[in-house]
Amino acid sequence: MQNKRTEISEVGEFGLIRRLTDRFPIRNASTVMGAGDDAAVIDAGDKYLLLTSDLLLEGIDFDLVYFPLKHLGYKAVVVGINDILAMNGTPEQLTVAIGVSAKFAIEDLEELYSGIRSACEDYKVDLVGGDTDSSVTGLTIAVSVVGSVEKERIVYRSGAKENDLVCITGDLGAAYMGLHLLEREKRAFAGNDNPQPQFEGYEYLLRRQLMPSAPTTAIAALRTAGIVPTSMIDISDGLASDMLQICRSSSCGVRIYLERIPIARETHKMADELHADPVVAALNGGGDHELLFTVPLAQQSRIAGVGGIDIIGHITPADTGAKLITPDGSEITLTAPGFVERQ
Repeated sequence: MQNKRTEISEVGEFGLIRRLTDRFPIRNASTVMGAGDDAAVIDAGDKYLLLTSDLLLEGIDFDLVYFPLKHLGYKAVVVGINDILAMNGTPEQLTVAIGVSAKFAIEDLEELYSGIRSACEDYKVDLVGGDTDSSVTGLTIAVSVVGSVEKERIVYRSGAKENDLVCITGDLGAAYMGLHLLEREKRAFAGNDNPQPQFEGYEYLLRRQLMPSAPTTAIAALRTAGIVPTSMIDISDGLASDMLQICRSSSCGVRIYLERIPIARETHKMADELHADPVVAALNGGGDHELLFTVPLAQQSRIAGVGGIDIIGHITPADTGAKLITPDGSEITLTAPGFVERQ
């Protein structure tokens, strides 16, 4: 009798992670949090150590037809740093492992590492090791980042409480629109030996896709204001998916108000050109690498005084579900590709 095969699409990305990792018991007293949040948490005495790993694959996560290697190196570091920030921590060290095919010369890899070096300089992080190996599928980049956080300031996805305010740094959808712009120009100039892509006026979208910034300023502002979020997550998969992660981890519902979602003017303009919906880009586009977090309602006036942060909704009881509220008051169930609520 043939064993049943379960397709990954049946459980979704996060269901797959849970299925692969939930049979690993914690054996060491120093392990505070294993899989299930933006970073692992390890007790280091007076502080917690934070550890996270991210994998970037050519052809899946980036296309070298339009992605400069220097920008790619920078972005790879930011992706890891944001996971540490999402735990309210400070990134401190990183390792980089790469798989390289024969099409890359040493000079190409030096360009990649120049971007890594720039990011390390900008975010005060030390490159402390890594690995290299050959590859038959192009370029693979694996980044692991180590950080730390005071024990009383650690933030998990699981701490959201009823009536908490839902907040976000920056704006959403720009990285997704930047990707579509790059893909459009790639198709338009396929086979052209001297392409002249039309990027004027969309520099912001390109920067958000090719060389995003980590929201360290927002984290610093929260600390200055004396605010410790009740829950937090890095927005890498889109607002809808990552909000549902908080709801699942915190056993709560949510109301997100559509008109309060911050979307840049350039994102609206690009969406109009592509006959796309900028709200869909914000909800499901991914790649923005902003922070989604919750704070107690009592801190509303304090959070309103912190620049670069928008209040977009509030937490509700679990049995009310996760809903998007339109300007006319209609409720739409919040859904996301890749998120399957079972297992």
